[in-house]
Amino acid sequence: MALTRRKLGEILQKWGLVSEQQLSEALKIAQGQRKRVGETLVELGHVSETDIAKALGQQFNMEYIDLDRPDAISKENLNLLPAEVIKKYLVLPISQINGTLKVLIHDPMDLDVLDDLTFRMNCKIETALGAKGKIKEYIDQYMGGTRAAIDQVTKDLSVDKGSSMDIKGLSIDTSMSVDTDGGNKAAQEAQQAPIIKLVNHIIAEAVIAGCSDIHIEPFADRVRLRYRIDGVCVEKERIPKATQSAVIARIKIMSGMKIQEKRIPQDGRIKLIVNGETVDFRVSACPAYHGESIVLRILRPESARIGLANLGMRPDTLQTFETIIKRPNGIFLVTGPTGSGKTTTLYTALDVLNRPDRKIITAEDPVEYNFKGINQCQVNDSIGLTFPKILRAMLRQAPNIVLVGEIRDKEVGEVAIQAALTGHLVFSTLHTNDSPSALTRLIDMGIKPFLVASSIQAVLGQRLVRILCPKCKEPEDAPDPKLMKILGMTKRDIEGKTLMRDVGCQACGNKGFRGRRGIYELMVMNAEIRDLAFKRAPVNLIRTAAIGSGMRNLLGDGKLKILDGFTTLDEISRIAQVEGVVDVDSVE
Repeated sequence: MALTRRKLGEILQKWGLVSEQQLSEALKIAQGQRKRVGETLVELGHVSETDIAKALGQQFNMEYIDLDRPDAISKENLNLLPAEVIKKYLVLPISQINGTLKVLIHDPMDLDVLDDLTFRMNCKIETALGAKGKIKEYIDQYMGGTRAAIDQVTKDLSVDKGSSMDIKGLSIDTSMSVDTDGGNKAAQEAQQAPIIKLVNHIIAEAVIAGCSDIHIEPFADRVRLRYRIDGVCVEKERIPKATQSAVIARIKIMSGMKIQEKRIPQDGRIKLIVNGETVDFRVSACPAYHGESIVLRILRPESARIGLANLGMRPDTLQTFETIIKRPNGIFLVTGPTGSGKTTTLYTALDVLNRPDRKIITAEDPVEYNFKGINQCQVNDSIGLTFPKILRAMLRQAPNIVLVGEIRDKEVGEVAIQAALTGHLVFSTLHTNDSPSALTRLIDMGIKPFLVASSIQAVLGQRLVRILCPKCKEPEDAPDPKLMKILGMTKRDIEGKTLMRDVGCQACGNKGFRGRRGIYELMVMNAEIRDLAFKRAPVNLIRTAAIGSGMRNLLGDGKLKILDGFTTLDEISRIAQVEGVVDVDSVE
């Protein structure tokens, strides 16, 4: 009779490393994201990668090797495996005795790796377990891991019109039409090898670093290159001013723009496959005083499927959110500034609702992520395909759920409201500072108050805040009293709590933060709030009524994330403050 293998969570609980509540939280998130529970526990900061590796060793009855020991592995044995195999699979050769190759792996359940190693090496493979992060550090130290990866994906790349390539892990699809007529000097320079390598290096480095945007900004004497990482712009090395025209022309060629047109804004797209992962780039070129400013927005499909549990909502907010998005009709709005994660929240909700028995149609400008099973329509104003036209056509196709990318004016708002009142569930976004302001914003557009009051089901306001790196965060011994005052926090609020501060380590690039999560305020419409909207009440009265009915505002949600040790006082003070307090230096 086969023995039943113990579960990883049970082993960690027995060792006293996780509680039942922490394990339950991780299991829910892992299920929503289709991840393994061990990986999720590490991301949440409950255990280390070393703990997971040791537990997997016991679970699978495998030897665990600690790479922190100087004698763990001899670097002379690295030549037992090809370098590309070591970097691709994150494995390390330990020894080879009597035709048996012993290798260090991090995932005992990845049988494809073992099959490939056996086939490539034509010998028996014996395995031991190590922590994934430690294996990466070892490869970086002795084989130039991160820099080599960047060099690998940029080496000898060239893009021709209508071509599609896959060279050493980086594939570029340029099958879109490219108009390069004009034969100007910049176009010729853009096809030269140094410019190609420079642009490919910039793109590859940004993808590997996990950036969300690449900014190329021309000035009088320099061209500034910045990456946006976790919502914050980080300046990189400068691009030589002499190469400005060629670099911009190169990006415009890759994204299908007209390189000779420099007077008006243009948009384009680039598609890459990096390490088997499809990455889309939405490219924008805008004329500026010293040349065209270029921004490449990096769109990763998996970022829109992070799972409801990983949005960062508190359990009570998440429960209400799940209830609202499953209602049969009405409008659900998500508000916040550009870059606050509105699209991710809506796509995550649609991913939950995307079932064979529901018809979902979207109208977007632009379509950022493609979803199987969802009918997505791209707005094209140049041919008259506007939001209102798409919406009216949608409603003739009997959808259950409709997503409108953004309510920008009265016409779009009225069509969306009519859809909600005729039995459709409508999702959309609005640019306002908080949830209560959404009602007055719609009324200010010219939409009748009774329509706003009767059709809106709920409004979700949100921002994104950086989350402390779980590997290096430390307790904050003396919280800054200025920041405490800005956030309206007192010493009594932090009694019995451990506030954390950012430090910086190799894992987070010495930033102290790793990843972002949302802070939210969910305003659910009730009789009192509907009555205030109908009477055109000011925002402050609607906000007071919403808080009185149980809404936790953005600042309140941010405070809880501070007290839970997820982020810092300074980070929340950037996003949300007590009304009336603005400047940190002005607070005594």
